[in-house]
Amino acid sequence: MDTIVHQAHQTILTGGQIDRQTALQLLDGDQQELYRAADAIRSYFLGNHFDLCSIINAKSGNCTENCRFCAQSARHHTGIDTYKVIPEEEALTQAKDNDDFGVHRLSLVTSGRSLSATSVAELTELYQQMAATTSLLFCASAGLLDEEIADGLYAAGVRRYHCNLEASKGFFPKVCTTHTWEEKVETLELARRAGMSLCSGGIIGMGESMEDRIDMAFELRELAVKSIPVNILTPIAGTPLAELTPLTLAEVLTTVALFRFINPDAVIRMAGGRQQLGEAQYQCFAAGANGAIVGNFLTTDGTGIAGDLHHLAAMGFTFERP
Repeated sequence: MDTIVHQAHQTILTGGQIDRQTALQLLDGDQQELYRAADAIRSYFLGNHFDLCSIINAKSGNCTENCRFCAQSARHHTGIDTYKVIPEEEALTQAKDNDDFGVHRLSLVTSGRSLSATSVAELTELYQQMAATTSLLFCASAGLLDEEIADGLYAAGVRRYHCNLEASKGFFPKVCTTHTWEEKVETLELARRAGMSLCSGGIIGMGESMEDRIDMAFELRELAVKSIPVNILTPIAGTPLAELTPLTLAEVLTTVALFRFINPDAVIRMAGGRQQLGEAQYQCFAAGANGAIVGNFLTTDGTGIAGDLHHLAAMGFTFERP
């Protein structure tokens, strides 16, 4: 095994952590060795269990924020469907379909900066109906929180909160200027105080450097996040990032492996954009990733759940519910 990869691997398996300098040095090591070592770290800390989650676009479009990647911002002209709240029957149908496939967790995702009291009440009704008809665990992704909203979501049955950092602290102002990286961190801390576990990651391929991605991975480690979604930018017509060149497979695999080295006991979850890689996306799950958002994403189609389960089972993963 490559010397730097071997040394970092051994440091982690003996209970240590790598630092930023070591993470940067891993970029110069044998990348195939890096992927294999990341997969071994995943196996050592988390076994072969694969974490399955899915999302429902519960409120679409008309967002006031200016996130440069997002089709749901009212500042961009992307032609997506817009609605204030998903019909209950449609939400329940999607929830039951996910439950039938054995998905572990389901999140209602809402566009917008935050939730109104009316929106919290609407989501509460949906969560209660889904809880009565499925065995799913529930997450929420509803923008910035205050204490009242966080407590309201917890009372509705939400036990995990998702709020992506999206990018490193240093790169974030190039992604969004209508809210701050610090506000996202405050939201994660509010969710944790309310009793929810945390899900937070970001999007790669927005023009950031590999060093920026490494910084974000360390920021997530500092926040003790144990569910880390890795999204790959899907350039969407009408957004400011529409013309960016998609990342190569090698860049994605190296990012995933480094996230595993930096966060050895977290679920590294492949999320939006992985469908762009075609069949090659499954190489991510031999380079350190052990979770995925399955089904469709907010404004883009995903890989079918049945196809995901088939490929992942062939790789030796198991899907028992928590």
